[in-house]
Amino acid sequence: MTGSRPPKAAILVAQRIVRDIVRGGLRPGEVLPPERAMLETYETGRGTLREALRLLEFQGVIALKPGPGGGPILMNPAPSHLASTLQLLMQLNQAPYRVIVEARAALEPMISRLAAERIGDDALAELAGTIDQTRASLDDRDAFADASKRFHDVIAWSCGNVLFAYIVDSLLGILDGTVIGIDYPGDRRAGILDAHEGIYAAVARHDPAAAAERMRDHIEAYSRYAQQKFPEIMDRTITWDRLLT
Repeated sequence: MTGSRPPKAAILVAQRIVRDIVRGGLRPGEVLPPERAMLETYETGRGTLREALRLLEFQGVIALKPGPGGGPILMNPAPSHLASTLQLLMQLNQAPYRVIVEARAALEPMISRLAAERIGDDALAELAGTIDQTRASLDDRDAFADASKRFHDVIAWSCGNVLFAYIVDSLLGILDGTVIGIDYPGDRRAGILDAHEGIYAAVARHDPAAAAERMRDHIEAYSRYAQQKFPEIMDRTITWDRLLT
């Protein structure tokens, strides 16, 4: 039995760059050292360094700004990068969209419980804002979908667990009903708004059990609706060709 292949030099350099970013406390928008300095720091060739930077660019860690005064700029990677990877893995395993709903049903009630315990005033105000946006867009399919997704995003990013936040944000992006073909009639949109208001009320009064229960009911209702009205979509294989931005 042979051992595993050693990582490519470019991957090792990329990992060292990320470690130095974290150690140096760099923030999104800051410029990384110029190529000359990085070649000396990492004791590598220009081709290897540029490949390492392209790897980081592909992952959304940096943006390569051309021209004088340009160079690698640190970014805040979007959840769409994780969503793209998940889409690829799901397609290779011929997984249907139904698995996304099942994952949400398992994760989001627990995340809502944590958010009820940990959410801050600013996030709570933002969550209330998504309720207002949802109510104002009951007759606008796209605006309604955006406000509804934002509601779930705010809860996820308020739970105090960044891994859960990235996962839920990614799952919501993959399961974008306006793109894959799931739509809601007016009465269903009103039901979603009512569910969001109930979840918000539980989170706002910092009631973890009620927040989890209301979110569980909400996701289960969505699952029943999607399976009854759009079974062909729920059984369709997730594909990597719908890359997210």
